[in-house]
Amino acid sequence: MSLKLAFYGDDFTGSTDALEVLAFAGLRTALFLEPPTPAALRNAGPLDAFGVAGDSRAMSPLEMDQALPPVFDALARSLAPIVHYKVCSTFDSSPGVGSIGRAMQIARRSFGPGFIPVVGGTPSLRRYCAFGHLFARSATDDQVHRIDRHPIMSAHPVTPMTESELRRHIGMQAPLALANFSFPQLEAGHEAAAAHLQSLLTTNPDGVVFDSTSTAHATSVGRLLSQHAAKAAPLFVVGPSGVEYALTQWWREAGLLPTAVLDYSRFRRVERVLAISASASALSAQQIDAAIAAGFSELSADAAALLDERRWSATADQLVAAAALQLKHGHSVILHTARGAHDPRIEAALVALEAQGMSRERARHEGGRLLGQRLGQIAREVLRTVAVERLLLSGGDTSSQIVKALAPEALLVAARLSPGAPLCRLVSGESGLDGLEVALKGGQMGDIDFFQTARLGRP
Repeated sequence: MSLKLAFYGDDFTGSTDALEVLAFAGLRTALFLEPPTPAALRNAGPLDAFGVAGDSRAMSPLEMDQALPPVFDALARSLAPIVHYKVCSTFDSSPGVGSIGRAMQIARRSFGPGFIPVVGGTPSLRRYCAFGHLFARSATDDQVHRIDRHPIMSAHPVTPMTESELRRHIGMQAPLALANFSFPQLEAGHEAAAAHLQSLLTTNPDGVVFDSTSTAHATSVGRLLSQHAAKAAPLFVVGPSGVEYALTQWWREAGLLPTAVLDYSRFRRVERVLAISASASALSAQQIDAAIAAGFSELSADAAALLDERRWSATADQLVAAAALQLKHGHSVILHTARGAHDPRIEAALVALEAQGMSRERARHEGGRLLGQRLGQIAREVLRTVAVERLLLSGGDTSSQIVKALAPEALLVAARLSPGAPLCRLVSGESGLDGLEVALKGGQMGDIDFFQTARLGRP
């Protein structure tokens, strides 16, 4: 087996985003929940690439210090020439939660002291990096905003983006010296771009932030990464799925990808789906509204009760029973814990955790993870009670914890659904879960009709 790439996703939605790009490019790719053993790779193979779905986006630096080193060591041993630490395309993180800078520091133990490329843009998802500053489209108004003025990401309940320059944003998380590789140098031709990169490296930066505002820019970045990895493998790279887009675009141009690619464009309709959302974004609220308008049965979950040690079990039992009843009657179900950032359930949940002795910061950090874990148990019980063919999850932390509760052996891409949120198929030793189709989306991903589209299919 000759691997081209291995990646670790800092949440599950981001992991399936990277999985999607590689699979749609014709590369045989599997996504695991733990670093795969050689036997697991052989059983899933032959593979061109593989990923590990993680949840470091919701970790503190101390938790990252404990969780990431064995994963990075395993990826370094995989012999993949490029290892990608996959982050959200909006780079939302902070010094205390999901620190990208801390992950870069930890990676040096496994990959050595060489520079770390940071790919800033994902033009295919309308995320752009120009002169080191990040911009992103908002589905709420279809406009591109600087990330610190983005209507969703600037108001993220846990990691609001208050700085648009990635070099400064990451530098506030760890003492790293980062350089910028601006897009005019990408447009000067490959020889000039390669020479500019070598010039930047003479200053011994810890990392280099690469601009990308177009497909051509991304392809040029992919070429630079591939050629540097050929001289200094394994190359550790940080960024969103823009890394996979950049590499596969260059590999395609260089004739290094398969010419025959499976058709992922079609997927069948199902009569009912179970959708679970713990995202507080404005877009998620609009998607929930659209699902209810399309006939989904609504279950409004009390987040504070689910976080209360005395009440959560009974609350979960009620939600399982209600969801199972609606599904048995042939209705799709949308279960949610918030409809927008100003939903009073968010504040009530934080107050409930503070009443248990947590600080507000700790409540924000640990509350989302615990809520996801309990939603995972609810999802598992519903799926054990009713045979459901398709599960839809919204919210990065939520998706991570729910999939961990289902504990599949691996995920494979089944079909295109929405950019950055493919329809996947679980590989599981549990008969009721094997073959279950799952879509995982971040709060800012998908169009308004995401849930209904996922139910109706694409014939």
